[in-house]
Amino acid sequence: MTVIAIERGAESRFPDEPFAIRHGLSGHHLLSLDALAVLAGRLDRDRVEFNSGKLKPDQLPEDVPALDLTPAEVVRKIETADAWMVLKNVEEIPEYRALIAGALDDAAKALGRKGASAAGMRDFQGFIFVASANAVTPFHMDYEENFFVHLAGPKAMHVFDNRDRSLVPEEEMEVYPGKHRNLRYREDFEAKARVFEMLPGDGLFLPYTWPHWVRTGDRYAISMAITWKSKRDVRLNGLYFVNAVMRKMKLPQPVPGRHPWYDGIKVAAYSAARMVVEPLRRSESMRRRLRAVFFGRKANYYYREKTEG
Repeated sequence: MTVIAIERGAESRFPDEPFAIRHGLSGHHLLSLDALAVLAGRLDRDRVEFNSGKLKPDQLPEDVPALDLTPAEVVRKIETADAWMVLKNVEEIPEYRALIAGALDDAAKALGRKGASAAGMRDFQGFIFVASANAVTPFHMDYEENFFVHLAGPKAMHVFDNRDRSLVPEEEMEVYPGKHRNLRYREDFEAKARVFEMLPGDGLFLPYTWPHWVRTGDRYAISMAITWKSKRDVRLNGLYFVNAVMRKMKLPQPVPGRHPWYDGIKVAAYSAARMVVEPLRRSESMRRRLRAVFFGRKANYYYREKTEG
């Protein structure tokens, strides 16, 4: 099997709607528990986030229980730890970067493109999830496009249409570094969910900012999000960031697209600011300081490690 296999006809739904995929990454040596325990120790600390897996889809960010374990211990004890973990930006490790780049090229070719670059897949990243049995990832959205590949154990992802503003209001679309991912959720949302049940070898394409929540089954689970941003995604991310900053200054902004000329000014300002800030973000300590200075100490929430009583 190729790394990413897409059912014929699914390409007509790309990139606007989700669809199931198959993949050949289950059992890969870089994605075993032993390899991931080593990886957890190689990544910068702010690239590793973990907490109790005993959460609800509508979990309040301030009530997420932390764990008194090291990152490597979380992975090695995942069968008994009742934990949830994400290893972020694993593409910073060369062998994982090669794995992700190859998978995206394969997916692009399955979609009828010559490769990832020709398909406009830029700024690719990898996020690996390790979770105990019956763990929940609360309702949230991601600001990338995603080929989600499931590698071990059973998992169900509940996916919702991002065009439905009764689910996620425009204000909650705004994002900035360190903003907690959890969104407000009500049980009546579930009537609008499309549920993807996954076993190893299964996966799905998840479009930009489609809300979802996830539950593992009766065994621990491993999955990987292979993500990228299109030119459109990069522009919208800049607008959502600027709008979030303006809202913090008590200056709520119109939704993206309402005033294209104004959007253009914001995107230009955001791009200029990134050119200054991005070199500073190569250091973990500087990333942590920048988040705290611009968005408050709570922006570094994923450094919590002691169990809260």
